[in-house]
Amino acid sequence: MKAVLCPQPGRLEIVERASVPAPSAGWVRVAVSHVGICGTDYHIFAGKHPFLEYPRVMGHEISATVLANGPETTIAPGTPVVVNPYLSCGACVACRRGKPNCCTAIKVLGVHTDGAFCEEILIPEGNLYPAIDLTPEAAATVEFLAIGAHAVRRAAAPSGNRALVIGAGPIGLGTAIFSRIAGHAVTLMDTSAERLAFATDRLGFGPGILADARSGERVAEATDDDGFDVVFDATGHGGSMEAAFGHVAHGGTLVFVSVVKDDIRFSDPEFHKREMTLIGSRNATREDFDHVVNAIRQGLVPVETLITHRTTMEAMVEDLPRWANEKSGLVKAIVRIAAA
Repeated sequence: MKAVLCPQPGRLEIVERASVPAPSAGWVRVAVSHVGICGTDYHIFAGKHPFLEYPRVMGHEISATVLANGPETTIAPGTPVVVNPYLSCGACVACRRGKPNCCTAIKVLGVHTDGAFCEEILIPEGNLYPAIDLTPEAAATVEFLAIGAHAVRRAAAPSGNRALVIGAGPIGLGTAIFSRIAGHAVTLMDTSAERLAFATDRLGFGPGILADARSGERVAEATDDDGFDVVFDATGHGGSMEAAFGHVAHGGTLVFVSVVKDDIRFSDPEFHKREMTLIGSRNATREDFDHVVNAIRQGLVPVETLITHRTTMEAMVEDLPRWANEKSGLVKAIVRIAAA
């Protein structure tokens, strides 16, 4: 079968690989339909991912169709599915507590093991969720949207709360959309006026806050000096994450949707006097995937607006390197794997 391989940073190539073997007990062979390009994929291509071994087949935002079942599986061949790319061990402390999204031995397709920029893959049946009534492109957006949906669920902020989402990239926009679905009054903050304009003009959010030296003043103006009830930081930038503490209202909640290798420092008196809640949010669970699928079915997620770029498996060898540097107008790119 054909696959797109990243043999080393800065290189992509189409290769021929051995066909996927028959699935073993509990596993399913699927034909990959569409795959979204994630920020992680751009980082892998650029050689900026700290925990990755090359060569690697990337791709973890996946829609597919079931081809063949292994023993002890029940999903029917021909079923369109969304793939949960987080392979968990099922036995560690997190898995025992129903949190496979933060499994101690987690393997993410396309990162810790080869992913879906190829024609077929094997996947545990428990990681497949039916995508009935979703287009294959829409199904390929579910995983990245589930990241934001999970963060919003983790926050447990009541409807009517004022929410600030810092970072208007794909994960931030997904977080903002599901924060709005949860009934929050959502404001976005970003260093890019273009991204804030996209959120306002195309997604229907109110005026955003430009992240600069006056961000704190603008947050105060927008909240009558109270701060936001819940703040989501989806920037992947340590400085932004540290500054986010100052945007939270007394009694409020700060959720770190993104992760950085840096130490995050904050003023304990400022943190303590607010009786602030600090939450980490990692990946997503079946509950979040289901929530996203239902929201798309109900027309609550403007999938067609979020998908700004499209390509094929053959063309992505040139397109992905270009998009890694040309970000203007780019929100989510989708790769068509299946033959037209």
